[in-house]
Amino acid sequence: MIDVRVVADPAAAVAELLLDVVCAGGHVALSGGSSPKRAYELAAERDADLSAATLWLGDERVVPADDERSNLRMVRAALCDRLAEERRPQLMPVATELGADAAAAAYEALLREHLGHHPRLDLALMGLGPDAHTASLFPGKPAVGETRRLAVGVPEAGMEPQVPRVTLTLPVFNTAREVVFLVTGADKAAAVRRAFGTPPDADAPSAHVRPGAGTLTVVLDAAAAAEL
Repeated sequence: MIDVRVVADPAAAVAELLLDVVCAGGHVALSGGSSPKRAYELAAERDADLSAATLWLGDERVVPADDERSNLRMVRAALCDRLAEERRPQLMPVATELGADAAAAAYEALLREHLGHHPRLDLALMGLGPDAHTASLFPGKPAVGETRRLAVGVPEAGMEPQVPRVTLTLPVFNTAREVVFLVTGADKAAAVRRAFGTPPDADAPSAHVRPGAGTLTVVLDAAAAAEL
């Protein structure tokens, strides 16, 4: 079952969902992008104690940590750095200096170190591209079909910025206790239909994010929901 919620302010609604999990000390995978950034900023405004939580990156661009394209940089600026140091969650960076494949292997090892051999996230917060990709799982790319590894290198992205990536895989997202998609804008309406319509489009990577023993919530504005 997919819980589709069409709300006036999706970022605010997702900020509340995020706070529920991080305040309880959960392990959370975060998405990049402008809509999630606003959710992180709103969560930070609550000035809650998030120090018991651990934040992971659902994907990362293989760029330096201070590069404007870095998801790590965005999460730090939008969320962590806005909190007093003693209230900040633990944020797990991808070792991008290793290159995509080695960084993916190191991130997988880190997941297993902190969450056990079969890691299960408490929450995966995900976005949706106009091509129906999510994280760095792009249509037609090998990462979408990965069934064993928890993180893989993506040498060629499916859209800008055209830099290598590291992404968590469907085996991680589909074992999460809770998956939340945050999608806004009319330019995403067709992708929303492909991912969450009836029937979903099998060629859309996001259509394969279906947590078997968890919940799937899709939070949309009216424009993004227009084709459902």
